[in-house]
Amino acid sequence: MRYQFCQYVTLVDMNEEILTEVLFEHGEFESPALSIGASVVSYQLGLKEFEVVYDKREGRTSRFKVVDLEIDLIKQPIVTRVYLEPQRLIIGQHDIGQYSV
Repeated sequence: MRYQFCQYVTLVDMNEEILTEVLFEHGEFESPALSIGASVVSYQLGLKEFEVVYDKREGRTSRFKVVDLEIDLIKQPIVTRVYLEPQRLIIGQHDIGQYSV
């Protein structure tokens, strides 16, 4: 089955004050049936200024839990979105600079 993986990311400053919340899209992937509570392994998330990106330095990975499944019956073809547990990134601490792979 084809899934679109998404994750809400809250960006905060050093005082834990919320600056913004974004929906990071990991992309579409083919996968066997998923359920809430399943784990997904992906790259860690980091920041390039205020943009959420993968942190691929040194092969850093993270496990994220599936917290919700959404099936959009209105769109054709039908879209199944998988929402991963939300993440909180601190501006300054999670900055990966201009690193790219």
